[in-house]
Amino acid sequence: MTHITIENKKYVLIPEENYQELKKPAALKHHPEKTFSIAEASAQSKKLIRKWSAENSY
Repeated sequence: MTHITIENKKYVLIPEENYQELKKPAALKHHPEKTFSIAEASAQSKKLIRKWSAENSY
Protein backbone atom coordinates (compact mmCIF):
# COMPACT_ATOMS: atom_id res chain seq x y z
CA MET A 1 0.00 0.00 0.00
CA THR A 2 1.36 3.39 -1.00
CA HIS A 3 0.29 6.76 0.39
CA ILE A 4 0.38 9.81 -1.86
CA THR A 5 -0.70 13.43 -1.47
CA ILE A 6 -2.09 15.45 -4.38
CA GLU A 7 -3.20 19.04 -3.80
CA ASN A 8 -3.26 18.51 -0.04
CA LYS A 9 -5.54 15.46 -0.36
CA LYS A 10 -4.27 12.08 0.85
CA TYR A 11 -4.79 8.97 -1.27
CA VAL A 12 -3.90 5.30 -0.84
CA LEU A 13 -2.77 3.12 -3.74
CA ILE A 14 -3.37 -0.61 -3.50
CA PRO A 15 -2.88 -3.44 -5.99
CA GLU A 16 -5.86 -4.10 -8.27
CA GLU A 17 -6.46 -7.61 -6.92
CA ASN A 18 -6.82 -6.19 -3.39
CA TYR A 19 -9.19 -3.55 -4.74
CA GLN A 20 -11.36 -6.23 -6.38
CA GLU A 21 -11.51 -8.13 -3.08
CA LEU A 22 -12.63 -4.99 -1.25
CA LYS A 23 -15.18 -4.13 -3.92
CA LYS A 24 -17.12 -7.41 -3.65
CA PRO A 25 -18.27 -7.06 -0.01
CA ALA A 26 -18.99 -3.36 -0.54
CA ALA A 27 -21.27 -4.17 -3.50
CA LEU A 28 -23.15 -6.77 -1.46
CA LYS A 29 -23.86 -4.22 1.28
CA HIS A 30 -25.42 -1.72 -1.16
CA HIS A 31 -29.21 -1.78 -1.28
CA PRO A 32 -31.13 0.35 -3.76
CA GLU A 33 -33.23 3.10 -2.23
CA LYS A 34 -36.38 1.99 -3.99
CA THR A 35 -37.24 -0.92 -6.23
CA PHE A 36 -39.82 -0.20 -8.92
CA SER A 37 -42.36 -2.63 -10.32
CA ILE A 38 -42.30 -2.94 -14.10
CA ALA A 39 -45.32 -0.63 -14.43
CA GLU A 40 -43.77 1.95 -12.07
CA ALA A 41 -40.44 1.79 -13.89
CA SER A 42 -42.17 2.28 -17.24
CA ALA A 43 -44.14 5.26 -15.96
CA GLN A 44 -41.02 6.79 -14.39
CA SER A 45 -38.96 6.37 -17.56
CA LYS A 46 -41.69 7.95 -19.70
CA LYS A 47 -41.91 10.86 -17.27
CA LEU A 48 -38.13 11.42 -17.43
CA ILE A 49 -38.06 11.14 -21.24
CA ARG A 50 -40.78 13.78 -21.51
CA LYS A 51 -38.91 16.02 -19.07
CA TRP A 52 -35.59 15.68 -20.94
CA SER A 53 -37.34 16.16 -24.27
CA ALA A 54 -38.93 19.40 -23.08
CA GLU A 55 -35.55 20.65 -21.79
CA ASN A 56 -33.78 19.87 -25.06
CA SER A 57 -36.41 21.06 -27.53
CA TYR A 58 -35.50 24.22 -29.38
